Amino acid sequence: MKTEPTPANEDLLRRLAPQVLGALVRRYGSFDTAEDAVQEALLAAARQWPREGRPDNPRGWLIRVASRRLTDQLRSEDARRRREETAAALTPRDAFVEPPPGERAPAEDDTLALLFLCCHAELSPEARIALTLRAVGGLTTAEIARAFLVPEATMGQRISRAKRRIRAAEAPFGLPHDGQDRGRDLGPDHAERLADVLHVLYLIFNEGYTATSGRDLQRADLAAEAIRLTRAVHAQLPDDGEVAGLLALMLLTDARRAARTEPDGSLVPLAEQDRSRWNRAAITEGVALVSDALTRTPLGPYQLRAAIAAVHDEAASDADTDWAEILALYAVLMRLVPGPVERLGHAVAVAMVHGPRQALDLLAALDADERLAGHHRLEAVRAHLLEMAGDRAAARAAYAKAAGLTLSLPERRYLQSRAARIAE
Repeated sequence: MKTEPTPANEDLLRRLAPQVLGALVRRYGSFDTAEDAVQEALLAAARQWPREGRPDNPRGWLIRVASRRLTDQLRSEDARRRREETAAALTPRDAFVEPPPGERAPAEDDTLALLFLCCHAELSPEARIALTLRAVGGLTTAEIARAFLVPEATMGQRISRAKRRIRAAEAPFGLPHDGQDRGRDLGPDHAERLADVLHVLYLIFNEGYTATSGRDLQRADLAAEAIRLTRAVHAQLPDDGEVAGLLALMLLTDARRAARTEPDGSLVPLAEQDRSRWNRAAITEGVALVSDALTRTPLGPYQLRAAIAAVHDEAASDADTDWAEILALYAVLMRLVPGPVERLGHAVAVAMVHGPRQALDLLAALDADERLAGHHRLEAVRAHLLEMAGDRAAARAAYAKAAGLTLSLPERRYLQSRAARIAE
């Protein structure tokens, strides 16, 4: 046994949870019941590992404990007697042995299969994304609710309904193909399921890159998990341009992570970052991925977002950024995805090319969009543009308003510092 501090155990449990859930769903076929068993195993680990030490095989320990919880529950429910008999035959309660390497699909495969199960056709797009964020991404219900700008209770009900639908559908566990036809179509609902999978991974990455709440600006574990899962999808679909585009976008964005904060955790905006601290290997890989996708696959939103990130990353300094190219890319992106976030980014590019006043007119139209109205990012961009325009009093008020809207402590402190600097 290895003794580790609780934070290290918590990080490990977060990484292992979807792998353990995938292993149980593969064996027992009950998503809802398996998730309950995994949660019990995670709670047991959180109690025992700090006191008794971390086991040498944490994943095997969690699977063993969760399997016992699950088989106990199956035995106690007469209505599930058939599942209990199948589970008992597959994995005897007191004789669990971790399968040797090569005997079963690796943990990553189980996690990827779980990802596609959560995007089952029986679920609405909103339910697919929420369930995957919960089961695979490890986000709390509160974090998912903030990502969708809905009340936590509403999101909790959405996730519960999704789990019930998965159970009622008796959806088979596994990838929609047998692994021998890499890069080929995953089935009749391929495009819809893949779009939801990519959206989920994008949301997980965004929560990791800029946490919606808390003391830390970033949650590197979530960003790394999103990149890992996207690599797994890319390995299955190497010819899909949007999968490559999303992976490129994550790499090009995450490449700046080390320069985004000061040693005390305070936020450093893009224009002020030390670019020598950016991860050049990640930038090189990301540029290569998006360049290849743009030349040989149909154009998609993730490719365009990655191309915008590449323009930023390849500039030697903030002053060298080719804002005209970024503006042109945003114009194409908005034709494909005319959403509020895209329009907000477009407004910033307009300000850098044509001046802040024209961009402020664009922001006025966003005030009526309920998806963004009252969000701190809209107010933060407005404050920045007002500062560029020389309207110091309005900029100070907008920075203060934005600071009051965010739940992220580093973002709040940064916005407050901008307001205070203008007041000096």
